[in-house]
Amino acid sequence: MQRPGLRSLFTIDLSILKGIAHYFQNHPTWGRGRDWLGIYEECCRILWEEIDYLNEGRNADTFRRNFRSIEWVNVPRVFWRYASSRVLTLEYMPGIKISHYEALEAAGLDRKRLAQLGAQAYLHQLLDDGFFHADPHPGNIAVSLDGALIFYDFGMMGQVQPMTRQRLMGTFMGIAQRNADQVMSSLVELGALAEVEDMSPVRRAIQYILDNFMDKPFEEQSIEAISDDLYAVAYDQPFRFPATFTFVMRAFSTLEGVGKGLDPDFNFMEAAKPFAAQLMTLGNSGDGANTLLGELSRQAAQVSTTALGLPRRIEDTLDKLERGDIRVRVRSIETDRTLRRIGSVTMANNYAILVGAFTLSATGVLMSSWPWLALAPGALALAAGVAFVQAVIKANRADRLP
Repeated sequence: MQRPGLRSLFTIDLSILKGIAHYFQNHPTWGRGRDWLGIYEECCRILWEEIDYLNEGRNADTFRRNFRSIEWVNVPRVFWRYASSRVLTLEYMPGIKISHYEALEAAGLDRKRLAQLGAQAYLHQLLDDGFFHADPHPGNIAVSLDGALIFYDFGMMGQVQPMTRQRLMGTFMGIAQRNADQVMSSLVELGALAEVEDMSPVRRAIQYILDNFMDKPFEEQSIEAISDDLYAVAYDQPFRFPATFTFVMRAFSTLEGVGKGLDPDFNFMEAAKPFAAQLMTLGNSGDGANTLLGELSRQAAQVSTTALGLPRRIEDTLDKLERGDIRVRVRSIETDRTLRRIGSVTMANNYAILVGAFTLSATGVLMSSWPWLALAPGALALAAGVAFVQAVIKANRADRLP
């Protein structure tokens, strides 16, 4: 049941958030290559849909239909006779919260298997259905006594259109083949990369991340590490990650955290391999998803085998030497890392001072005869606090870069 006055609170909070998004979008540094307003609009759309319980019921029905042939996923049914925009009645489907590790072990459930199933369930949502749970935190996932995953709360869902999925597959295929030109053209088609007059620096940046991405076996890659590397190459380049991808990466990161809680050795990329093998056996060799994941699996096997990987590495290295990419790329990344860290630390110090000053001002005004005037310095303290957190995150990311 929806609590009273929720829509009014949403209206107030979202209006404040819109002002912050405008500030970031128009900022000479933070606004470059980032669609803050697009992310805000996507957040608004999803949040308003989340408090429409009829929409949540339709999402639950769609999600359940998408998993109707998979026995290890359970989704509660909706009792539409007792549903409205502010009341939703679902089938009672108890289970053990996926983060209650002792209870899972007491029930004789395999935590490693559950982590693998969570990854496979999400890959099924994203690649097969294009309709995914955008908030897969431990409170929304439980486990039945027979080891099946139970999903709850379908208010926040994401959707990837078929054409977008097809272009994503082209991007992933280019990643698997370490083909910077294919990755670059696919990202342009996705709208994640703006075309500029000279694309050679962009191609070199993409080639750098592909080489580092494939330096280790495919199954040893981490979603967090990949995200950090993408941030490094996107800095000062015409990358424009679409707003929808924000929720995809957020869900990926949340799910990886759930998996590592169940199994400290969990790796999302390793968990994707059985899913790829399953798709390869479906019998439709012309299907884009099968072709993509089959190629990913093949490339992973090649990279993990030294005998097969060494000749290709030598050939790629010679090719890069001819193009003059290696020397320019390494020097640029190391220099940029140092400069970005210095700038981020300086900005963080400035914003910390501003937060303190505005907070003291708001406190002083709040104690006066006109407490409502404290809203202005309070809002400025909030904006400075957001900017401070952003600067600290940038400094930490710069520290982790190779």
